[in-house]
Amino acid sequence: MREITAAPGFNLPARSEKQITSNVLKGSLGNLIEWFDWYVYASFAIYFSGAFFPAGNQTAQLLASAGVFAIGFFMRPLGSLVMGRLADRHGRRTALTVSVLIMATGSLIIALVPTYATIGLWSPLILILTRLLQGLSLGGEYGASATYLSEMASPHRRGFYASFQYVTLIAGQLLALLVQIVLQKLYTNAQLTAFGWRIPFAIGAVGALVILWLRLSMEESDQFTRRNQHQANAGTLRLLLRYPKQVVIVVMMTLGGTICFYTFTTYLQQFMINSVGLAKEKVALINFAALLVMILLQPLFGALSDRIGRRPLLIFFGLGATLGTVPLFTLLGHATTGKQAFGLMVVALIVVSGYTSINAIVKAELFPSEIRALGVGLPYGLTVALFGGTVNYVALWLRSLHHESLFFWYVSAAAFISLCAYLFLLKGHRSQFTTEA
Repeated sequence: MREITAAPGFNLPARSEKQITSNVLKGSLGNLIEWFDWYVYASFAIYFSGAFFPAGNQTAQLLASAGVFAIGFFMRPLGSLVMGRLADRHGRRTALTVSVLIMATGSLIIALVPTYATIGLWSPLILILTRLLQGLSLGGEYGASATYLSEMASPHRRGFYASFQYVTLIAGQLLALLVQIVLQKLYTNAQLTAFGWRIPFAIGAVGALVILWLRLSMEESDQFTRRNQHQANAGTLRLLLRYPKQVVIVVMMTLGGTICFYTFTTYLQQFMINSVGLAKEKVALINFAALLVMILLQPLFGALSDRIGRRPLLIFFGLGATLGTVPLFTLLGHATTGKQAFGLMVVALIVVSGYTSINAIVKAELFPSEIRALGVGLPYGLTVALFGGTVNYVALWLRSLHHESLFFWYVSAAAFISLCAYLFLLKGHRSQFTTEA
């Protein structure tokens, strides 16, 4: 089997570590606010679902909200295509700036849209259209962000720097949970259901405008400046078709990674409430503490990959998720205390960190500069749309059929597919990733 060599265009930028860190920080903070805006929807669905989808029971309302969550994901491939092409042809900074502007607009609309009781069917329709808009933004964010952070990083610290994509991604979710916890202290359930759920969307809109100003001062990557602007076919689908094996690797990696990530960071919150029977407030605290642990793991795992290679960490994730998902959910279903639930969630997130901490840099290293943003973003966006965005919906649907345990096996099967990619398609790449200069 011919090995895929590390892509050219990863030369050391003529910048100091301080300059590199500054650019990485600006890019990462934008990623944080985009994911905050995205996760606020999942975190507050338990409060606003009735405002848009009146129904007779909570599960039905959550199912409808999860459907809209999934719909937003289906715009991500288009966002990956549009923003990936924009990033490869006109610059990473341009694409990242446009994406955060779109996200800010979407959050502001949701914060202000009237409820179903006020304007009827127009309310859920506006919500759906807005989530499509935000899905477009987020779809473009991943590929452009992964490319920018990877190209800005020092050669022997790419794993460390690239890990900040998920540091800020998780921090966005953590911030959404923190806002939820604070609002739960300030308002009653009735107040949160009536108007309190609008507050985090307003916060997200304002935060995105601040990040927009910061991103306008980011430097463009040297790789783009030297190569892409002089290539007429940069960022085209025709060029991407020259890398079929790399595209397959991205799809297989993303399949298990995205399903496991959304299972253990998003759906687990609803599982603890609906299936385990824990109070909403306690679940919010458990999620916050567990995600705080996960956010600290990302740079540690990223730095470790710079020393031992990316593949061992990916195999650790693949094996752990394949063999451990069903036992973990079974144990969690019988948890009687918040401490037990927290401990099990942390175990799951440690395993998932084997993927989240380094997946962006592994994918970025597969493609040359002129197709990197599109090559990373498009197959990722397609896979996430089909599988990541439907995690909550599939889980709740199986629960409604009284076959919730089938979902656990579904997650394990997805992780096994990713494991096959790590074991066979990435075999022999450790030295190339770690000695690349």
